[in-house]
Amino acid sequence: MSAKPTNAQPPLESTPPDVKPISKAAGGMTSALVAAKFAFGEMGVVRGTKALLQLNQKQGIDCPGCAWPEPDGERSHFEFCEEGAKHVADEATKKRVTPDFFAKWSVKELAGQSDLWLNQQGRITQPMVLREGADHYEAIDWKDAFALLARELNALASPDEAIFYTSGRTSNEAAFLYQLFVRQFGTNNLPDCSNMCHESSGTGMKETLGFGKGTVMLEDFDLCDAIFIIGQNPGTNHPRMLTTLLQAKRRGCTIVHINPLPEAGTTRFKHPQEFWNWLGGGTQLADLFLQVRINGDVALLKGIMKEVLDAERRRPGEILDHQFINQHTIGFAEFKEALARVPLGDILEQSGMRKSQVEDAAKIFINSQRVIFCWAMGLTQHKNAVANIQEIVNLVLLRGQLGKPGSGLCPVRGHSNVQGDRTMGIWEQPAPQFLDSLGKEFNFRPPRRHGYDTVHAIRAMHEESARVFFGLGGNFLSATPDTEFTAEALRRCRLTAHVSTKLNRAHLITGKQALILPCLGRTEIDVQANEPQFVTTENSMAVVEEWRGALPPASEHLLSEPAIVAGLAKAALADRSTVDWDSLIANYDRIRDAIEHVVPGFENYNERVRQSGGFHLSNPIRNREFKTKDGKAHFTVHPLPQIDLKPGEFLMMTMRSHDQFNTTIYGLDDRYRGIHNGRRVVFLNAEDIRLSRLQDGQLVDLISHFNGEDRVARGFRIVPYSIPRRCAATYFPETNVLVPIDHFADKSHTPASKSVVISIRPAD
Repeated sequence: MSAKPTNAQPPLESTPPDVKPISKAAGGMTSALVAAKFAFGEMGVVRGTKALLQLNQKQGIDCPGCAWPEPDGERSHFEFCEEGAKHVADEATKKRVTPDFFAKWSVKELAGQSDLWLNQQGRITQPMVLREGADHYEAIDWKDAFALLARELNALASPDEAIFYTSGRTSNEAAFLYQLFVRQFGTNNLPDCSNMCHESSGTGMKETLGFGKGTVMLEDFDLCDAIFIIGQNPGTNHPRMLTTLLQAKRRGCTIVHINPLPEAGTTRFKHPQEFWNWLGGGTQLADLFLQVRINGDVALLKGIMKEVLDAERRRPGEILDHQFINQHTIGFAEFKEALARVPLGDILEQSGMRKSQVEDAAKIFINSQRVIFCWAMGLTQHKNAVANIQEIVNLVLLRGQLGKPGSGLCPVRGHSNVQGDRTMGIWEQPAPQFLDSLGKEFNFRPPRRHGYDTVHAIRAMHEESARVFFGLGGNFLSATPDTEFTAEALRRCRLTAHVSTKLNRAHLITGKQALILPCLGRTEIDVQANEPQFVTTENSMAVVEEWRGALPPASEHLLSEPAIVAGLAKAALADRSTVDWDSLIANYDRIRDAIEHVVPGFENYNERVRQSGGFHLSNPIRNREFKTKDGKAHFTVHPLPQIDLKPGEFLMMTMRSHDQFNTTIYGLDDRYRGIHNGRRVVFLNAEDIRLSRLQDGQLVDLISHFNGEDRVARGFRIVPYSIPRRCAATYFPETNVLVPIDHFADKSHTPASKSVVISIRPAD
């Protein structure tokens, strides 16, 4: 048997990156040109134009990128951003990865290539299998692939020895069928990408409000007086959000940006479609930028709330919404007493703020009747991530900023249907009511035992208590923490299988056997039983909308995600299931009929989703209905997080570059931050570089420290940057190796990728 490849991590870079001045504004002519270059370079002019003009249009192509909503009413002919153009061009590329490619390249040789190179090879055209002991993938037909999966699954001692992962690109229809199959197989092992991003948001909001989704709609941004953007970089991760912010700013809304790094998107913005403004300086978006220390958000929020309570003492009855607090909340007295005991000095030291900056933020909040709070993974990937979210909840409860138009909570999801997947039942901790409805609809008894989330699924595979891994989309290896630990966990499986469109590193770190199952992309026409089908998704603001592919499939051998799930279910379950899988696949309306019977809020699903722009799911918080046990919103009390750094240590956060989406690398530039032709960089404060006797551009290794264990990431260049002292920032997936498997958020178990203690040493 040949040795397994060792390159679980991306390879080192042979040349240093070019470091240039950071961008003064996001968008503009450069953004438009980059979008056109990617689109036409990968798809061609005619094909590219057709795809882009249908992107995010009603009954058009759903952008495979972020989950920022489209307008309900009139939409621009160019309803996409630079990042969206990259996503579509990447999926709809004309390049192909055929069986001949796999015959030429061994798995070990592929593992030595960069993530960018792997992605650039193109669309996978046929199912591929890596047999035990083999060096190369070879073609396999779908029937044999499903038979292999069924054989390995049914050979397990327990259904709980299988892991069924889901990516946020999966449609509602595919997700619903997937969880149905998994539960009929007999397990709730349904970890998903939510576990690694907004699980902390859902956990924090469910505990305090009884509902885990955002409370605002897009129209609320037309009404708000202030927007607080915390731990989020819209310019790279959710660029269409900048248009919403620009519109709010132009009508007089005040914007506060709270983040360890200044970001071009919230500094100044030039709308790419306003070509008459390309030569100008753009519009300043953020009125106040608070450069908080990494994981200093709890401290800052407590500081703002202390100012709010101080203002109430000076002007009794004018600041707090006492009627809302008395009628709709519980725990205010305990919260107020605990907050009074928190020393202001500790708040300022941990947040890195001056008192005047905290006062400025509090004044904006107090003087605004309608406030929206937006956040992303800068808040959700810390050990105290749930506390981060619940402190925002505390703040909005003080002034009754829930259930009021133009105000509320807006967790911005980073993947197009990650929220819809959860609504469809992709969760390792299903509600009993959901299981009751599912069992009734399909005449079986769903398992009740909770399954593994992502972190615990990795540990289960590492301990060999889980032996088969199946991934419906995503790049599991590169998306998860502790890269070498995760790689070893996957290698200990009997079989690993991935539903994918393109080659990624997860295909190269495998179990004893491996499958690559290529699927249709969002851009492609899906025909079943000679009739074109459409799928649906749910965006960050709970709008469910239909989407249709417009381009011919990349290969005749591709199956849709629902068809792959159905094929697997038929092979693995055989006569143990009474579900007519073929009938469901022949017409996706039948899947939606079943969803309507099982999932609350989907009444008349097929009719409503065909309405222009789809429909909004109900949101009890907007009506001030709190689904907690006592029917009240809860104030909560949290200590200041303990951030203890020894001499020479830094608190590191991971983040995306501008040329990537999640783990998919489109290029080697992060032009908004001034990085070109490279990714292995570490951003440090210039004074920290000097005091540590390091040098600008020096090649160093990064070492993380956790519970007496060290992890090493090699070959990073030092880049001086505007970042608080004792903080560091790097790109993922290159530094996921530094995130310990057991370093995760309390309650939500989200990996603490934004709070990694490291030291830095000159490279060997």
